[in-house]
Amino acid sequence: MSRDAALDFLLELDGTEYHEESGYWYKIEISLVDPSPAIPHGIRYNLTLHDPNNQRILGFDNAHAPKVKKGKGSGKYKGRIVEYDHAHYSEKDRGTPYMFKDAETLITDFYAAVDKRIP
Repeated sequence: MSRDAALDFLLELDGTEYHEESGYWYKIEISLVDPSPAIPHGIRYNLTLHDPNNQRILGFDNAHAPKVKKGKGSGKYKGRIVEYDHAHYSEKDRGTPYMFKDAETLITDFYAAVDKRIP
């Protein structure tokens, strides 16, 4: 079974840091792991965007399971989901479930979110 070209491309980006002239920068970390209930696709990733003060303002990762909120505005959490894929769309976002489809969609979604965040 062969991997798709998008996954190979993403794996080659592992360790990449790109710095914009505006001071914003992003980093890509990605590796293959044994599939598990938490990471069924076998891809561990951490894609982050940082502001000029080095604060993470956006992230797509599967380092931990996101907490699931009880209800709108409650600020409380009712538990965790099984799969770890999630995104942080702001500095305060503790993790919003992200539906991982494939490597191409992941990198496309990340760059689209980066484009929305950089002024």
